[in-house]
Amino acid sequence: MAHYRRAGSIPPKRHTQHRSPDGTLYREELMGEEGFSSDSSLLYHVGVPSAVLEARRWELPDQTTTPNEPLLPRHLRLHDLFGSTSTSSATEIDVVTGRRLVLGNADVRISYVVADATSPLYRNATGDEIVFVEAGTGVLETVFGHLTYGPGDYLVVPRATTHRYVVETTTRAYCIEANGHVAPPKRYLSRYGQLLEHAPYCERDLRGPGEPEVRSGEGSDGAGVEVFVKHRGSGPGGLAGTVHVVPDHPFDVVGWDGCLYPYALSVHDFEPITGRIHQPPPVHQVFEGSNFVVCNFVPRKVDYHPLAIPVPYFHANVDSDEIMFYVDGDYEARKGSGIAKGSVTVHPGGHSHGPQPAAIEASLGAESFDELAVMVDTFRPLELGEGGRAVDDGVYHRSWSQ
Repeated sequence: MAHYRRAGSIPPKRHTQHRSPDGTLYREELMGEEGFSSDSSLLYHVGVPSAVLEARRWELPDQTTTPNEPLLPRHLRLHDLFGSTSTSSATEIDVVTGRRLVLGNADVRISYVVADATSPLYRNATGDEIVFVEAGTGVLETVFGHLTYGPGDYLVVPRATTHRYVVETTTRAYCIEANGHVAPPKRYLSRYGQLLEHAPYCERDLRGPGEPEVRSGEGSDGAGVEVFVKHRGSGPGGLAGTVHVVPDHPFDVVGWDGCLYPYALSVHDFEPITGRIHQPPPVHQVFEGSNFVVCNFVPRKVDYHPLAIPVPYFHANVDSDEIMFYVDGDYEARKGSGIAKGSVTVHPGGHSHGPQPAAIEASLGAESFDELAVMVDTFRPLELGEGGRAVDDGVYHRSWSQ
């Protein structure tokens, strides 16, 4: 984001001495994207941000994928992935290590988790993350400061940000992991980075982290503090995991400023763009990444031409796979197909898709839709992860023929 923020104690001039009240020099760290050529922030640490005592391998959750062959549209029932284990006192699942891979390609991975435990400290060194909170409450603690979260929040975490999830109530999270950076769509931004008047959200809707919190004393017993790092490697998906043991808690920042930081955006603050006839999916876009976009469909007034058909027309989006996660409400275009809350539909490039036949006539005359869904469109084919394979209903492709 080009939206500048500052928090805590920082010196009046960058790259100059900044000392604690007892005269100790704070350590300045620049966290920046694209090799000093894009957004960055300066953070001032009590300790040494590079210090590592030891390291060991972290076995990531299964990252293997299987091609969508034969080519079929699919219905994945995500709420069946965790069953009753998410509420079992004998099984603790957290937002980081408990993720199950649903879909993935070289640009983006989509995982799902139902968590009831605090995650370890975590850093994704492969790309930015967008974590959509389907349900639950808690706190996203980060080196920049903390953000409370609740249902409908997008939590946008820049690459290599040290953070963890403190779950207060059972949290269902739809995790979109980029292999690069994510941002608002360029067409929403001025040439200097301000969100424009036609954008469906603005800077006022973005919640940045609170004041940084210094965690002193943790690690002082010599055992150190563990940080789980996902990074590029030789494993499935080109990934690997490492646990770094650091001498002090990484939440030791007394102040920071810049344009790179985690933030939250509530889907309920997204203002839908509607028209006299049906509007194409790009009007629902909220973020973009390298070779993928994220859109959301929110409750809204619908088309008001006297002969309008409110549900989408059939379309062959030949350059992308369309992944729709059904969060809440009653999704008009999929009536009669078995789609429910927690469903994901996979409409691959090369397959013409659209509403269920009965849904077209049923939608005529509707004035509004009460639906909430998150869509990811990718410009390279997605493959099925182990989570996706486990909950594929196997019959969705027949729903247009019934």
